[in-house]
Amino acid sequence: MESMAADLATMIRTPLLPGHVAAMAKVGVETAHGAGEVIQEVGAPVETFHYVLEGELEAIDPQTGGRYGNASLGPGQFFGEITFLHGGKAMLGARTVQPSRLLCVPRERMLALMAAVPEMGDIVVTVLAARRRRALESGSSSLTLIGAEVSREIRQIAAFAGRNRIPCRSLTLGEHEAEALANACSLSVTEPAVLFGKDEVIRDPTPARVAARLGLDLGIGTDEVFDVLIVGGGPAGISAGVYAGAEGLSSLVIEDLTIGGQAGTSSRIENYMGFPTGISGADLCFRGEVQAMKFGTRFAMPRRAVGLEKREDGLFCVTLDDGRVVCARAVVVATGVQYRRLPLERLEHFEGAGIYYAATDVEARYCRDTEVVVIGGGNSAGQAAMFLSRTARHVHVLVRGDSLASSMSDYLLSRLERNPQITLHYCTEMTTLHGDEHLTGITVHERVGGQDWNIRTGAVFVMVGAAPNTAWLSGLVELDGKGFVRTGTEVGGASFFATSHPGIFAVGDVRAGSVKRVASGVGEGSVVISAVWEHVNAPR
Repeated sequence: MESMAADLATMIRTPLLPGHVAAMAKVGVETAHGAGEVIQEVGAPVETFHYVLEGELEAIDPQTGGRYGNASLGPGQFFGEITFLHGGKAMLGARTVQPSRLLCVPRERMLALMAAVPEMGDIVVTVLAARRRRALESGSSSLTLIGAEVSREIRQIAAFAGRNRIPCRSLTLGEHEAEALANACSLSVTEPAVLFGKDEVIRDPTPARVAARLGLDLGIGTDEVFDVLIVGGGPAGISAGVYAGAEGLSSLVIEDLTIGGQAGTSSRIENYMGFPTGISGADLCFRGEVQAMKFGTRFAMPRRAVGLEKREDGLFCVTLDDGRVVCARAVVVATGVQYRRLPLERLEHFEGAGIYYAATDVEARYCRDTEVVVIGGGNSAGQAAMFLSRTARHVHVLVRGDSLASSMSDYLLSRLERNPQITLHYCTEMTTLHGDEHLTGITVHERVGGQDWNIRTGAVFVMVGAAPNTAWLSGLVELDGKGFVRTGTEVGGASFFATSHPGIFAVGDVRAGSVKRVASGVGEGSVVISAVWEHVNAPR
């Protein structure tokens, strides 16, 4: 652990080369500051890259107002965090410790310089990503959640933050620090809350309101037209964003909840090439998101597409759930699939309060040392069961069929069968949910023996079915009988991933006939951009 911390500290302090500084000096300005001057406010838009020429800077702890961490930044170092890449709001502030001279470069100019000088961009991105990892590991953040253990609304925000790699800290109602914060903000000590900084209360908190406060929803100009609009932020959509940016296309990725999509909820992916010990879906997709932002691709969330139309001038316009309209010359459909809701009474009532559709650290926190149930027979269900078995007393996996051989990877099935913390129940279905405000148990039915029996549990993870997210396409493209998007020459497409409507492409799980694997989604997202480029640059 000490060596890992040392490596992280080295990455955070990686210096820029003299040639890089000279290039920045051509597009930036030098500024002089006295001791104690704030150069970046917490929660303000990140609009400037600050490089220390002389003096000393320190990051500001958003909770205490004191120094964040144990170190400061001196000559040759720069202040910033990953939000610099997408123009969000600062989660940490910065101020001078002593009289200082800074080289300040406007964000857009700095991003252009990073693109023109790849070695420089690599250093900046590596440092910013390392700082985000340190913030996640330390649990120190400008975002504080109080009462997730009793509030499903706060749990939703915790899940949103966790899957999007947003640093936050979670406090339990009644503990000393939570009460002190509540008193400082004139809140009831028994009231769940979301705070930004020391005393800003986010009223009626939702993931959308938190995203807006952090600048993740990304303001889009009404007259702005993109080369390509990528709808869906799973592996296929992120990959398309990486390659679109690399090819010089102006691109926007829209995601309705969390970057990573369904893959982002996977606790551990072991069969993705290049990661022999596995990687969580959220970590894999976060790396891709940073890589895409490095090339200039923009992300907006949580924004759901609800309609699509083609204007007379040839532009495609996507209507979002807040009524805004975004237009582009081409559209990549990467909306993936979502787990089906089981047709059970009160299922929606318990969603977020015992019924979950993802198994990450956030959800695992609420079922430690208890009996939990996973429903499903695919790799996602198997990975969830393995992950939950580390902390749960026991994991029951309910499988509707009589075998997992055709639906789950062999290596994963073997691990489930050998794990004493896991029991596989074949030909078994959940039939009844029990509890008042929170789930307390379920009844299951075993078809072979015709038996009904109860499991006392407060956590059921539903991972069954695959319903494509295609209703928003407004009938512009041809779908198959299950609602998946058809592509290729069979529907008149000019390329393998082209749909029946020129200029609209589909990749990943939402595409009919696709292989439902992360690697294949990444591959499709990368390949489709060559066809997108040809469409965007074709003579009109």
